[in-house]
Amino acid sequence: MVHLPITGLYAGMLAILFIGHAINVIRMRLKFRVGIGVGEKEHKPLAKMVRIHGNFAEYIPLALILLAIAELNGLGSTWLHVFGATLFIGRILHAMGLNKSIGISKPRQIGMLSSFVVILALAVVNIRYFVFI
Repeated sequence: MVHLPITGLYAGMLAILFIGHAINVIRMRLKFRVGIGVGEKEHKPLAKMVRIHGNFAEYIPLALILLAIAELNGLGSTWLHVFGATLFIGRILHAMGLNKSIGISKPRQIGMLSSFVVILALAVVNIRYFVFI
């Protein structure tokens, strides 16, 4: 039987964060009485929540797949925790930054950059396993 305890930890933490983002979208949809999209008037608070949730849904699945493959291939637990924690903290910073302003903000930039770095680093790690092992 295959075990992925570290990926499971971060997948679980990120899943809870994902549900939190979904609840925020639902809360804003109820507040502005919008069933789909962001409404005809485009309510900015709802638009922000939709993008926080959508951006999360766009990047996290690939990152978790790469993390799981790296764990299966034997990447050390320290590196797995570095990547998982960076991803988790980055997603919190991204949400905080976008929630604060729809413009450019440091937390949002750091959050996206951390997601990109984790995905790119894990991609390289996994390609390296194929080439050298």
